[in-house]
Amino acid sequence: MFYDVSAVLYDFGRQPRAAREFFIKYQDRILYGKDSYAPTEFPYYWRVFETTDEYFDYYRDYHAFWKLYGMDLPDGVLKKLYYQNALRVTPGLPQAGWPQ
Repeated sequence: MFYDVSAVLYDFGRQPRAAREFFIKYQDRILYGKDSYAPTEFPYYWRVFETTDEYFDYYRDYHAFWKLYGMDLPDGVLKKLYYQNALRVTPGLPQAGWPQ
């Protein structure tokens, strides 16, 4: 079973320590996903997944009334989240040209 992170960023960002442990534990089963193509939202995902930033606003007022925090995921987990897991489970995706 795989889990994608679309439309629930506000839950990870409000409890970053527990979310970080979950992402590390299940790093082979999590896929980066979005429920809509909105490039202005991508920096919020990167900020939650990749930084140690604290107490910043979510991009939608109607989804979360709390502030977000960065999870500071390790590079190996980020690579699996962003592309390696998708390459493993999606036949036909080009296997070359991805960062090592």
